[in-house]
Amino acid sequence: MSAPGSWKVRGSYYEVCNCEAPCPCRRQGGRPGTGAQYDTCDFALSWTIHQGYFGPIDLQGLRVALAGYFDNNQTTKDGGTRHPWHVILYVDERATPEQHTALADIFLGRAGGTSFENYAQAIGEVYAIKPARIELDHTPGKERLRVGESIWAATARAFPTAEPMTCGIPGHDRPGMELVATLMRVEDEPFHWAFSGRCGFSTDFEFRSAV
Repeated sequence: MSAPGSWKVRGSYYEVCNCEAPCPCRRQGGRPGTGAQYDTCDFALSWTIHQGYFGPIDLQGLRVALAGYFDNNQTTKDGGTRHPWHVILYVDERATPEQHTALADIFLGRAGGTSFENYAQAIGEVYAIKPARIELDHTPGKERLRVGESIWAATARAFPTAEPMTCGIPGHDRPGMELVATLMRVEDEPFHWAFSGRCGFSTDFEFRSAV
């Protein structure tokens, strides 16, 4: 049994956003990205947990998705640390109440650790945390993401790159596959958008506590 304050989740990751492929936010050949192309980066992210625990709570086989936007122009009132992410978190409807809480704490960064360091420290507003039917296929080059009637995204094709591509959300230590999506549609208040032919990315991930 793991220590009460320790946790770890590992598995597969798939995302789609409204940038053109290849996404300028990612590192290519280890070079830093240049940032999103538009005033907002609208996105849908997904994780399938192949192995995972939160203290004594088993998380294996559960799924999580995150929809939201990144506001390139937003800063805190004092001009300090940026918290430009506005999100809805979707937690696998199969999760028990204890698993639901653990997954929300991990993927919103409330439990600290790798997820907080990689991306969640940028979350400024959480509109909702919802149980949902999350359907994921992370087969390379055939990725699919569906969250009830709220999110639908799918891969059209791989986007070949001459150098390795990495994304800060799963971690730059994990090169992945740049993709072009057939469609990303998000319809869940206050998010309403649909894009076709924009970029996606798939890889594996491992988030862990600092304990």
